[in-house]
Amino acid sequence: MVSEDKSELLRSLSIDRSRSDEDEGGAKFGPVVLGALAAGSLLIGGAAGWILKPTPKAKPVIVEAAQSGPARAVAPAGGLTASGYVVARTRATVAAEVTGRVIEVRVEEGQSVQAGQVLAVLDGSLARVDAASTQARAVSAQAALNSAQVQYVQAQRDLARYQTLAKTGYISEANLQAAMLKAKVAAAQEDLARAQLAAAISDSNRTQVQLSRYEIRAPFTGMVIDKAAQPGEIISPLSAGGGFTRTGICTIVDMDSLEIEVDVNEAYIGRVSPGQKVEAILDAYPDSVLPAHVIATIPTASRDKATVRVRIAFESRDVRILPEMGVKVTFLDKKS
Repeated sequence: MVSEDKSELLRSLSIDRSRSDEDEGGAKFGPVVLGALAAGSLLIGGAAGWILKPTPKAKPVIVEAAQSGPARAVAPAGGLTASGYVVARTRATVAAEVTGRVIEVRVEEGQSVQAGQVLAVLDGSLARVDAASTQARAVSAQAALNSAQVQYVQAQRDLARYQTLAKTGYISEANLQAAMLKAKVAAAQEDLARAQLAAAISDSNRTQVQLSRYEIRAPFTGMVIDKAAQPGEIISPLSAGGGFTRTGICTIVDMDSLEIEVDVNEAYIGRVSPGQKVEAILDAYPDSVLPAHVIATIPTASRDKATVRVRIAFESRDVRILPEMGVKVTFLDKKS
């Protein structure tokens, strides 16, 4: 029994080498873990500081004139400047007033046309038949009027003769009354024939006008910039068939009506006045300065863009100026 107690006492005083090794391993890797944690903290802190870094305020940019088109730069040097486009004040898409099949198109893009010139011809077979029919009715009505006038003249002569005979007693009162009635009927028939002739002439004129609508003519002198219709197509003044029916023959622009339209910031519109001199530079020809002047400011502002539209006229016609060209303008001061 005493020997067992001693053995137990000796085991309690001995050193456990296995646990010492484990403690030494934990102590070995502890600094490494702490170092990694520290490095990660520094990295996260640096990233957060870079993200949360206050953004320096941008310098305000003063734009003197608004742009009429998207992403168009404004050159603020010198006087008030603005950008815009060349537009045509007189421009029309010529269409037919009647529905019909195109049998001939007499214009091409870039061709100059005169006012009243035939641009295209539609199939007007039925219209020609109607016009011929009404013309014949007018001729018939004219013949009926001529006949009625002859009968009226004859009735008036008979009445005069009967009145003379009645005074001498060679005819009865009944014969005289019959002659008077015949003269009145002849007069009424003449009036009726004249009215029928007027109606027939009106119908004839109407069908002639209707027939003329099968020839599409230029409304003004200008240049064809777009040809839409081709022979064989059906043209209608109204879109039909799900939008597949063509409504226009071509588009004409009066090149003498070209001018500039720009949108000026409403904060600077007070610096623009009618007649003010302007220098215009086409984007297509940046080396050429075209003299111009302000025609007028459109008396309304754009609520969305806070701009006012200004119309500018070229001082002289230039064949290089084409519709929809981009242009930059500089409003000159009165003293310049």
